[in-house]
Amino acid sequence: MKKPVELIIFDWDGTLFDSVGQIVASLQFAARQYQQPLTDEAAKSIIGLGLPEVAQCLFPAVPELHHDILQCYSEHYVAHSKTDAWFEGVAEMLDGLKQQNIKLAVATGKSRKGLDRVLAQTMSQELFDITRAASETRSKPDPLMLAEILEYTGVDAEQAIMVGDTSYDLEMAKNIAMPRVGVGYGVHSKAILAQFDPLFIADDVSALNRFLQQYIADQQAEAVMELET
Repeated sequence: MKKPVELIIFDWDGTLFDSVGQIVASLQFAARQYQQPLTDEAAKSIIGLGLPEVAQCLFPAVPELHHDILQCYSEHYVAHSKTDAWFEGVAEMLDGLKQQNIKLAVATGKSRKGLDRVLAQTMSQELFDITRAASETRSKPDPLMLAEILEYTGVDAEQAIMVGDTSYDLEMAKNIAMPRVGVGYGVHSKAILAQFDPLFIADDVSALNRFLQQYIADQQAEAVMELET
């Protein structure tokens, strides 16, 4: 039986928040302090992973420096990140979904400390029913954080949608058989995102919102039709 959409789970960086450029700059700053070369492409490629996984991917030859590099990165990012960097249209999209009684959640590679800080800065804590950060569960693409969100909200995977800008987001959702939507304005290209069978890949937030609204309406209509037949 067809069930309507009850929950939408968003990645944070590169999906809701325009922070990719600052993440790259802060990673490169930290790498330079420890004489570790880091290209833009390499820095962007790991956005979405948890911080320990970031260090392992980018600096595998110097595990003894991981803690110091990550500490330097975090301090630089906090000092230079903007507090009002929603992508255009995000606030309106989230408000609209909330008014439709759609549950909202965040599944991010950020640390809990980092996520709580930016939620407070944007005064968006009340928008989300639950948030999960990589520091308190397994890093993407392991689907554990999605399973935890589903358990908390009491929603089945087929009634949820994962929205993200990286292969890690979409692979995570695919690993738990959750419908997924990519956004092409973040880290990974549309060609990469397409490999994970998304329902749709949005070019901007406006297109994302239109798709979500139509998909929610279509699923609701199909559920009603099944009840009537």
